[in-house]
Amino acid sequence: MEIYNFSTYNSIYNQFLSELRNVDVQNDRMRFRRNLQRLGELTAYEISKTIDCNTVNIETPLGTAPTLLPSEQPVLATILRAGLPLQQGLLNYFDKADNCYISAYRKHSTKEKFDVEIEYLASPNVSNKVVVLNDPMLASGKSMVLAYKALLKKGVPKKIHVVCVIASQEGVDFIAKHFPENTSLWVGAIDIEMTKESYIVPGLGDAGDLAFGSKED
Repeated sequence: MEIYNFSTYNSIYNQFLSELRNVDVQNDRMRFRRNLQRLGELTAYEISKTIDCNTVNIETPLGTAPTLLPSEQPVLATILRAGLPLQQGLLNYFDKADNCYISAYRKHSTKEKFDVEIEYLASPNVSNKVVVLNDPMLASGKSMVLAYKALLKKGVPKKIHVVCVIASQEGVDFIAKHFPENTSLWVGAIDIEMTKESYIVPGLGDAGDLAFGSKED
């Protein structure tokens, strides 16, 4: 698996990520959602560089301009609900892409023990397609792997890009074992620690709650 870690680059990406983490900024829900969108937009731009292009002659008022344009659009897939703003950022740039929505949730047996279950999948056929699978937080990696396995019911993609804002090292190692070898991971930062409840440390907290408000168990 090829890993692109934005925290190792000099980039405006890190400013937006710092605002997501910052306890003095992150409780502004509108700004939190917009920053997730921004990171999706920046990542979409980087992913676009890897997509095959064809030369297309574009007619202008004064002549013809040969232009390299993408020869295909990826399928954008997200895990609800925290992934919605990140998905929107990707969609702002890949604005002709098909979309896939996956509902995954933690089913707790105790406070610290849980299973991840897929409840809902709405997806186009992904056979031989480029798929961009996103979720802001890659903690244990279980949700991402289950989402990938659910997608396989709709066909086998030719290439998968996994997009997340913050990952744990454990989560990165876990998906590397379960995703195809040619998978690319685009991540804002990789944090080393994770709590017993599978929250990333230092992380940023609960991305879904920060974006949309707390939920009742």
